[in-house]
Amino acid sequence: MSNHYQPTSFSLFPPAVKHLLIINLLVFLALMTPGLSQYVFGLGALWPLSHHNFMPWQFVTYMFLHGGFAHIFFNLFALWMFGQSIENLWGTKRFVTYYFLTGIGAALIHILVTGANVPMVGASGAVYGILLAFAMMFPNRPIFLIFLPIPIKAKYFVLIFGALELFSGVTSLQTGIAHFAHLGGMVVGFLLIKLWRIPGRYE
Repeated sequence: MSNHYQPTSFSLFPPAVKHLLIINLLVFLALMTPGLSQYVFGLGALWPLSHHNFMPWQFVTYMFLHGGFAHIFFNLFALWMFGQSIENLWGTKRFVTYYFLTGIGAALIHILVTGANVPMVGASGAVYGILLAFAMMFPNRPIFLIFLPIPIKAKYFVLIFGALELFSGVTSLQTGIAHFAHLGGMVVGFLLIKLWRIPGRYE
């Protein structure tokens, strides 16, 4: 793959982002369907490695399952908000590779750090990887948040979120949230961008 990035077109819903949104929504509907939800969760969630339900494919499928409306809404909104810029810049092939590697890496780091004694679901690890990529590619692009009266630059936004995740993970202030998976997605994303020598600071 070339390390020179010159996007030739722009789309609000580039192919990978669009299909990821659709698949996540379809799986969420399946999880909300009586009689089907238990089957989908049993096969798709990432179970502890020692659990009889564990299967290797769950390192990928867990990213498409979510635990509730708020969980899927914020993940998919962030996937679209930040992911479309990255896919338009990098191209679909590299974006998809990055998305799944950060998601898988997030799960592995979560398991190594916490032991992961309960099933894990959600695209948050990959989404945090995308957020990190956005901040590295567009560090000075302003991000508007509802609870802040002024915009905040992407680089500071990511630093704040990363610090909050580290603090929450170490102190375990919120149970049931895979903070180290979020951090893992960011760490793997940073390493991939450096390994691939992707130039940043487009604005």
